[in-house]
Amino acid sequence: MMDKSAGISALVEEHIKDGDTIFIGGFGHCVPFALGFEIIRQGKKNLTLCRSGTDILFDILIGAGVASKVVFGYLGNPGIGLGHAFRRAVRAGTLAYEDWTNMAMILRLEAARQGVPFLPSRILQLGDIAGASIDVRAVNCPYTGEKLACIPALKPDVALVHAQQADNAGNIQMIGVDGDTVTGAMASVKILVTVEQFVETAEIEKMPEVTRIPGYRTTGVAELAWGAHPSYVEGAYGRDDDHFHAYDREARMEKGLADYIRRYVYNCADHAAYIETVGKKRLAELRAQSSSRKIA
Repeated sequence: MMDKSAGISALVEEHIKDGDTIFIGGFGHCVPFALGFEIIRQGKKNLTLCRSGTDILFDILIGAGVASKVVFGYLGNPGIGLGHAFRRAVRAGTLAYEDWTNMAMILRLEAARQGVPFLPSRILQLGDIAGASIDVRAVNCPYTGEKLACIPALKPDVALVHAQQADNAGNIQMIGVDGDTVTGAMASVKILVTVEQFVETAEIEKMPEVTRIPGYRTTGVAELAWGAHPSYVEGAYGRDDDHFHAYDREARMEKGLADYIRRYVYNCADHAAYIETVGKKRLAELRAQSSSRKIA
């Protein structure tokens, strides 16, 4: 089997190009913050970011100036507040956006996953959203004559994913809430993954039912403990709510957001430095908050 392991810096440098469309996995759980921060460090530009329900990683990437467009169903700070950088950028006219529904985004990714140009649906035929920032067309069903909305496929260039474990061949195992993570990953041309730990292929084979992304589809995988902080990882560590609240306070003003990005991204040469900045005491507290559910 091909060894697909690599360092996070090499993965981002080789596989993410300016102008790419990037799907960012993680539905509150297993958000790939480390990959996103590495994109900022490397100065990638003009990216289109997409997923159904986003996290503050979207807002951070917008604030850092790496995104020129976002395609989403929800964008904000889940359970806490708004996407402050997003709101400022839209008001300033510096960020293009497409505001779909969560279900429509899932259908768009599923269409790409299936290799079809669109999926028919009854959603987005009525209401204010159709005809606003999105392009929804109609088709007459060849069987019933019913008029249906055509939800166009969305095929990202690269998907970013964080998961619990993988082997060097890129067989990715994940438990817990994933939202549209797997659908978006499988819809994408390339899939870049960070995992809490590498395990032997023999361990992967013991529980094939939790292998959510097969090795033949994975482009590259890096072992990176705490790669999803400040989000949580089932069986590894809890959600850093204090961090999300602090971000909400700081990001309300441009200077506060700039200070946040400087502290956690630019002043940290790599992920190890980021973890040192978070601090051993806080990490121990989050480890203690973890659920007992693990990949056996």
